[in-house]
Parts: sequence; structure tokens; C-alpha cells
Amino acid sequence: MLITEILARNGRMYADETALIERDPEHNSRREISWVEFDRQANQIANLLRSRGIGPGSRVVHLFMNSLEWLPLYFGILRSGAWVVPLNFRFESENIRHCVAVAEADVIFFGPEFFDRVGAVKEQMSTVKHFFSLGSCDLGGVENYLDLLDSCETEDPQLTLQYDDSAALYFTSGTTGLPKPILLTHGNLESSCIVENRHHLQNHDDNLILIPPLYHTGAKMHWFGNFIVGAKAVILKGAKPEWILEAVSEEKGTIVWLLVPWAQDILTAIEDGAVDLGKYELAQWRLMHIGAQPVPPSLIQEWLKVFPNQDYDTNYGLSESTGPGCVHLGMGNTHKVGAIGIPGFDWECRVVDALGETLAQGEKGELVVKGPGVMREYFNNPEETARTLRDGWLFTGDIARIDEDGFIFLVDRKKDIIITGGENIFPVEIEDFLQGHKDINDVAVIGLPDERLGESIAAIVDLKPGRRLNDSDLEAFCQDLPRYKRPRRFFFDDVPRNPTGKIEKPKLREKYAGHQEMFKL
Repeated sequence: MLITEILARNGRMYADETALIERDPEHNSRREISWVEFDRQANQIANLLRSRGIGPGSRVVHLFMNSLEWLPLYFGILRSGAWVVPLNFRFESENIRHCVAVAEADVIFFGPEFFDRVGAVKEQMSTVKHFFSLGSCDLGGVENYLDLLDSCETEDPQLTLQYDDSAALYFTSGTTGLPKPILLTHGNLESSCIVENRHHLQNHDDNLILIPPLYHTGAKMHWFGNFIVGAKAVILKGAKPEWILEAVSEEKGTIVWLLVPWAQDILTAIEDGAVDLGKYELAQWRLMHIGAQPVPPSLIQEWLKVFPNQDYDTNYGLSESTGPGCVHLGMGNTHKVGAIGIPGFDWECRVVDALGETLAQGEKGELVVKGPGVMREYFNNPEETARTLRDGWLFTGDIARIDEDGFIFLVDRKKDIIITGGENIFPVEIEDFLQGHKDINDVAVIGLPDERLGESIAAIVDLKPGRRLNDSDLEAFCQDLPRYKRPRRFFFDDVPRNPTGKIEKPKLREKYAGHQEMFKL
């Protein structure tokens, strides 16, 4: 059942039950929408687009911050037969213009946060026939789509969609180079519902607290596990520890997907007494899971001391695999914390050498995956598609190893490997080690140019509030590392992460090594 059909079924079966809740703690607001209203709004948007000649093969850009309007718009675009093109809310005007051009977009929907950015390049968007805003916009030729919906039919346009039809165009985050447009099918989206639900066993009574940006495959595909069983979700605008705990307590949240910094912030706030767990009703919170980035084992060990009755899972995936799920640790496998896990439901995984040959257990090589979420292609880029997709296998660009029990350990990104004195150094190993220090909040490890060694190891260290460390303290702590893996320089600074939690190492290399990696499309 395609996700557009799942929504229609939820509208019939669960009708007036709550589907989505939006909480905005900063503005002390709360809104919600029922399943039948969710379905109705998606139909109206689809019919609006159909009335403007938008249908199969059209491309519709979706540029919104997380909100109650985000998902009905997404489903409405899909129901029209068009491809939905969600864009990163951090994109500046030129990036938006270029994405529109790459996608050859026919329509753009955008929220009020983007009026200025869209306005600056609107006249350069030559392919766009219709501009729709959320709310009134002073830009010429832009229509407030909310004003148009009342005149649109509320019935499903009954367009026949097939499993193999193209559905969505996602742009990679660009933290390790050129963002690429990834074409996903309706079948890819459907498969992620099944995989996520099989992994975390959501039922109709679950409630997901959803915090990461919806434009990315990660958050949305985790929500799909609730969606497929008609379970509600809370879109939480903000990630302060007290806001997360209040949402879980007041909305009776059962599942929360966190990024590493947010989990660390919660633990630090508890440790420092900034939050009192006794104020919150958290007994129903059954699962905390993390994805989108390597997870320091020390963080999870500490988390499970504070929340011993919760299940924990970590999830690995990438936009090319329709988000998380091709690998997951699995609830109940906390004895293997540090691994990204085992192949997900209906997925296969291998670790291969440069020729694509499977390596022996324990050897380090590139992780390749195969399953129902593998993308169709990099849009209009057959050369890059051919390099990444080979005989149905997706070459991830991540270096991994498999242990004697079949668990996969992510070692690092190919591009982030540091070569010092002829040795390959994997930054994640050193980052995990440093995360074990009680005073460290976050850490990133990069290579700096070195005339003798080629590269030397540097660590950017973000301390917990009120904590004090110096180079000598960290050098002493690192004595347990092999000499060739010890950082030679330490910088005390913030660790920049993108909205999905990945460390933005190009920024750090530019800042500390003078090695600039341009953001291009």
C-alpha cells in the first residue's frame, strides 16, 4: 500500500483521532490535526495542483520549516502525481535558485521564513510556473495557497500511482562534498514504513516526539513507523532538554528519536541540576533511538544508567537508502553499543575492498547495502549513479568492519580518513574515545597539513558548561590511545553540526587548516 493510500486508510479508520500535534514552546502554542483533516487537506492541495496543470512528472519544491502544514503539503504533492522536492531550510537564496534549476521545478511552495530568500532570486527561476506561499506575501505573482484551498475539492483525485513511479527528489546534506539530487520512488517510501515499524514495533497507541527537520529523509521515515499504524506524533519545534521532557510528559510520548547533541544536552542538564526528572511523567517513554551520525558508546552507557527501563536502538542510513533502516542495532542489543548493527529488515550488507570484493570478517572496507529503499538514481547524473549503484548494491562511501557476531561497526567516511606517517587514522575512533571524558560535551577530529607526516591529528573539543580543561589535561587523558592516534593539537571551540546532526568537517578544515571546501550544487 503506497503512503498516499495509507493516509486515506487512516482517514477512514481513525477519522477524528489526533494525527499530528505541533508544539512551539518558545511561543507557548499548541495545534493539532485529525487524520480525516490531514487526508482532506492533502486532497485539496493535490486538486489545487491538478487544476494548474501539475501532475505526473512535474516537480514541486517544498521549502518549509517544521510545522503542522509540512506533512499535508508533502502528501498533497505526491497525490497530484508530481515529484515532491523538499529543500534544506538552511539553504540561502543562491542555493535555493540552483536546486530549483537542477530539479527543473514547475512549482514552489514556501513558508514565511523564506520570503526574502525566495524574493531575491524569484525572477531567475525560469522554470517555475506557480509560486505559492504559506500566508500573505508581498512578492508579485505569489499566491497564498491557504486562501485557495476552500475552493478546492476535498475528494481524492484518484490518480493511479504505481510502486515504481518516481515520487521524491531529495538533495544530500553536502557535509562531505557536492550535494546530489536523489530520486526516490513510491515503492522506496512505502518500504521505509514497513522497515521502521518492524524495527521498533510501533502500535496504534504509540506517540512519537518528532524533532529533527522533516525535509530530511531521517525524521520523516522514522515517523513512517507510527504513520503505518495510525499512531499520533508530536512535531516539537525546538530541542531544549526541558522542552523535550515536557513534550514526553504532557503528550504521553512513548518514542523519541534524538541526535547525539540533544541526548548529551539532556544528560548534562540532569547532571547539573538544570532539570528535575521528578517533575515529569516519563514512565511511558519506552524507546530512545539515535541515528544520522556515529554514536559514542559512553553516551548510551550513561543514558541507560539514567533511564534503565527504556529500550535503545541506533539506526544507520543515508538519503540514497531512503533514510534510516538499512542497518540498525536492534532493541535488546545494548551489549553491542558502538556498532551500527545488523542488516535491517529486508536488507543485505557487505564490506568490500576497492574492487567490490567481499572482505573477511574484521577487515575494514566500504560498506555496501542492498534492499527495497535503494534510490532509483542521482537525477540527471548517470556517471555518479553508475559509480554508486552497482548490480543493485549501494556503495555508501562509509568505511566499516563486521565482527564475529555479524555486527557492523562504522569506522569513518572515506573522505574523513586522516593519513599520518603512512597510517590510516579513522577520526570516529578518536572521537568516541574523547567522548568518554566526563567534561567533554562534543568533539570532532580532523587532519591538519604537516610537512613531515602529511597530516597531523587535531581535536576540536566543546566542553560542558562550567567545565575547565587545558591541553595538558587532554594529553594526559589520551595516553591510553596508541601514540600514532593521539591528537597533536587541541582547539576548544563549538563543534558545528548540520540539522541532521552530522559534524560539518569541511567548515572545521577551512577554519583550522585553511582548506576550503566550497558548497556547490
